[in-house]
Amino acid sequence: MNERRTIRENEMTLVRHLLKLAGLDPDSINIPTEVEEYEGGKMGSINFTDFNKAPYLNDLVQVIYTDSDQTPVVITLTQNSEHEILDMDFWKKDFSKLITYPTPEKVAVKDPNALI
Repeated sequence: MNERRTIRENEMTLVRHLLKLAGLDPDSINIPTEVEEYEGGKMGSINFTDFNKAPYLNDLVQVIYTDSDQTPVVITLTQNSEHEILDMDFWKKDFSKLITYPTPEKVAVKDPNALI
């Protein structure tokens, strides 16, 4: 595991937006301010809560974003079995580095039946 760091403002903005898209009130949810990057931050994925504390329970919301190189990115906000935010996972279709960090107006809820 990598070192924990303070969540960035753009990450917090996106998490709060994803919570709203999931039908949740971001003000009523404890969003950890310390995160850990997956893959050295290559695709943007961050972990909020130690998986060993409580394992993955489910996805809260999944959105689609098109990076500035026109490559689709799926972003999933997950929770653990204690109903805490577990991670915000980015999956870029070609596994390349994320170029432009998404903003709320650039993401759309992913159709669960759609393939990217």
